[in-house]
Amino acid sequence: MTSSSRSTQTRSITGTVLIFLPGLALALFATLKFAGVPGVVQKMALAGFTGGKLVLVAALELASASLFLYGRTRSFGLLFLSAFLGGAICTHVQMGESLQGVGPAILLMLAWTGTWLRHPEMLWSFRDSSRATASYPS
Repeated sequence: MTSSSRSTQTRSITGTVLIFLPGLALALFATLKFAGVPGVVQKMALAGFTGGKLVLVAALELASASLFLYGRTRSFGLLFLSAFLGGAICTHVQMGESLQGVGPAILLMLAWTGTWLRHPEMLWSFRDSSRATASYPS
């Protein structure tokens, strides 16, 4: 095995782990909301998410995790997950709980880093502009 292929394999495995951590975390959090775990429901109620709104948040959370974990929809899932976690961060800041916004920020960082490790082409626009325009339509 060459050094390059070993590096690519390591990058791929690391990326896969970093993709599954936030994906599975969001799926677990959605499940807790659907199950009506009292502590979770109470915390969400403080933010104004009760009844149908709580179910909608849980469904969006599960949808974003599912889209992100499935390889063919990962790019859309990453955008959906980014929007969802950005909203979670904003909710914590709005409630005066800025430190609790660190958790969603870490999940977001893991998702983007893992996706970049598995799919380095995702940042094509940061490459040399002469190469980028030759390889990708603008």
